[in-house]
Amino acid sequence: MTHQSLPRIAEPAVRPRELEILDQIRGIFAEKGFDGASMQELARAAGMSVGNFYRYFPSKAAMVEAMITRDLAEVEEKFACIAAAEDPLQALRSGLHARIAEGCSASDDDSAIWAEVTAAARRKPEIAAVVERMEREICGYLCGAFALVVGVARDEAERRFMSHARLAVALVKASTVQTGCREAVADPVQTALMQRMIDLILEEVCQAKADTKDRG
Repeated sequence: MTHQSLPRIAEPAVRPRELEILDQIRGIFAEKGFDGASMQELARAAGMSVGNFYRYFPSKAAMVEAMITRDLAEVEEKFACIAAAEDPLQALRSGLHARIAEGCSASDDDSAIWAEVTAAARRKPEIAAVVERMEREICGYLCGAFALVVGVARDEAERRFMSHARLAVALVKASTVQTGCREAVADPVQTALMQRMIDLILEEVCQAKADTKDRG
């Protein structure tokens, strides 16, 4: 699989000044929550007037979309590395294990923010839409990696393994959301169980490769 077979992000990259603002306001979001942080407090954290702040982010949904666009760019780079790896399956396994471990580790601002965003998505359709887009994009990347492992076209991988991709995304999401508070304590047993579930997903994908060879 070449890099071109990976799904591409249609949205433009987040501008450098927007990235700076996102870094400046993350602490406020983590501390006060999605609803608790006012636009005035966010603007103050970014060192600008409310009016100027609205020029960059007219709503909290716009901030979430920018965070997702930034994260998807990082995801794209990681999956490009997986596609170019000598052993893509092992690279994929290691990457997913690391992401689960990171999500299950002691809570930090990122975990708290994504826990807040996930909760807000249940109440606010505009937030749900951007979160669903992120999950859809990541499922597409996973199916692209599965296509490489099994040796099938990506559309065939999406047909056969989309449920596997969705479950992997759900596990990563759960690992982050459950530790999204400052009082959360890492549970190494739970981390290992989640990683084993990732292994089971990948084992099923590999079995499909073995079945394809047997039929050949």
